[in-house]
Amino acid sequence: MGTELASGGTQRRRAAIASTVGTTIEWYDFFLYNTAASLIFPALFFPKQAAFTGILLSFGTQFVGFAARPVGAAIFGHYGDRIGRKATLIATLLLMGIATALIGVLPTYSSIGYAAPILLTLLRVLQGIGVGGEWGGSVLLSMEWGSKRRRGLMASWPQLGVPLGLVASTGIVRLMTDWTGDSFDTWGWRIPFLLSIVLIAVGLYVRLRVLESPEFEAVRKTDAVVKQPLVEVIRKEWRQILTSAFVRMGEQAPFYLFTSFVLTYATKHLSLTRDSVLDFILIAATIGLISVPLFGHLSDKFGRRRVYGTGIVLTALFAFPYFGLLNTKESVLVLLAIVVSLIFHDMQYGPQAALIAEGFGTNLRYSGAGLGYQLSSVIAGGPAPLIATKILQETNSSTGISWYIIGCCVLGFAALLLMPRRAPVEAQESVNA
Repeated sequence: MGTELASGGTQRRRAAIASTVGTTIEWYDFFLYNTAASLIFPALFFPKQAAFTGILLSFGTQFVGFAARPVGAAIFGHYGDRIGRKATLIATLLLMGIATALIGVLPTYSSIGYAAPILLTLLRVLQGIGVGGEWGGSVLLSMEWGSKRRRGLMASWPQLGVPLGLVASTGIVRLMTDWTGDSFDTWGWRIPFLLSIVLIAVGLYVRLRVLESPEFEAVRKTDAVVKQPLVEVIRKEWRQILTSAFVRMGEQAPFYLFTSFVLTYATKHLSLTRDSVLDFILIAATIGLISVPLFGHLSDKFGRRRVYGTGIVLTALFAFPYFGLLNTKESVLVLLAIVVSLIFHDMQYGPQAALIAEGFGTNLRYSGAGLGYQLSSVIAGGPAPLIATKILQETNSSTGISWYIIGCCVLGFAALLLMPRRAPVEAQESVNA
């Protein structure tokens, strides 16, 4: 008995570590592109365009990665519910890592003309498919190894991949700008992308040592595996999927304004230095290493919806003060704006994985939770920098962007109220009996 418990405890730790390491690598790759799209890709891949047009086109290639995420969720969700979480997660890690490394050797517009942005877009699509299939599996692998009473905390560990990936990608860009100096915009930017090859090896080593989720094993043993999980979950739990997507409006759209668009806004509109803004994002993301699991833990104590809803409301209330602080151009106040914005984000992101995943039965959970989570990329995260850039271009003011953030929060809160409290059809789960 003692050996079994020890083995179970070891596997729980391995599952949490493997999920967190894997998502960190995936989000490092994804955020690295976002940073490059804000700072250097307009000049490298769209040099013949006017300044704002080049930025819009660069954010456009960023958007296709978001649009591809539901495709990844559908593909890998199907196999995750059919053959298991572990094997699927190895495939997503390889896909994302290889696509990112190839961006690091991609010729620019000056070398191959229009073929460069086309190839960049294709690789961004592969990134999107990879990260789209990653989230559901990593969250479920960690959550399903934990107890039901601590699901908020266990599911929040893979969510740490976001601040960790943001810290790693922002940090390496910051380091490379110092190390390569003026050469960063010519060849130094490639090094962070090529480092993905090393990260793949680390991720594979960690993930190969984890056993399959006990909840999925129980589904497999009781012959409860669904032949067409994607079709089944759309047919039976469409409301859960839609509310899962829209509940992220108050979290994901503001997040990509707070971490990606802010680089363009601060450097182009406010004339702040690139290095200082990167430093501020780095500090804010580091705080997320504490706040994400903290809010996941608090959701176990006070309820997912209560913690999540509080985060939505605070994000909406901060929309105008956020830009007010940025517009002072005072370093301390700009740092305060970025840090506070990401803390309010973390109030939603910590409980979010359990909030969404618990709405689906085990045999449909990878497909349902992944699809609901990633559909928000099309309506929230992907369009956000494009919309904000267009508002700024048309009005030369942040006022419209603040109202956009508030609108996203209103939609997110409405979805939270409408979200079913449990899946309409629970899977044949005897996993914790």
